[in-house]
Amino acid sequence: MRSCSPSCSSSRSQYAMLPYWLPLLQEAEEHGPTSPFEPEFGVIFWTWLVFGALFFVLKKYAWPAILSATEERERKIAHQLEEAERMNAEAKAALEEHKALVAGARDEASKLIGEAKTVGEAEREAILNRAREEQEQLVDRAKREIEAERERAIAELRREAVDLSLAAASRLVEAKLDDEANRKLVMSYLDSLEQAR
Repeated sequence: MRSCSPSCSSSRSQYAMLPYWLPLLQEAEEHGPTSPFEPEFGVIFWTWLVFGALFFVLKKYAWPAILSATEERERKIAHQLEEAERMNAEAKAALEEHKALVAGARDEASKLIGEAKTVGEAEREAILNRAREEQEQLVDRAKREIEAERERAIAELRREAVDLSLAAASRLVEAKLDDEANRKLVMSYLDSLEQAR
């Protein structure tokens, strides 16, 4: 004996039910509805029977799967909404932190610029003061050098004046005088002249 597949057994059961259906179908063809609004109790009965059977099958097998899928979808959506809210809160916090960092960086930059200006002004003043001091030192040194040169020149002129005076006096007297004694005499005379001015 050959085994039959499930589709084969269902088609056999349909053929087995055919003798029961045939009289109903023939009767429906003979007594067709005269108006679409005229009730036919056979159709109503079978409609309710099919609806009840379909409702029972759906309630028993499909409805739990649909409900669990719907509940899973609701849980997933709720989780995604919570995650989105958490990420939104984190983004807002990060934005606020970024704004604070930018404001802090601006403040720090302006502070550094202010400090740099202050340091630059102080450095500029220090350089100017150093330049003034060096200029004053150069002027003082030049004055000292000029004064020393003037003193040397005056001393040199005195010596020459003494030498010239001695030479002129010795020619006048025609006698050679003592150089050191004469020099002292002339120097004291020139000092007295200078103090008299």
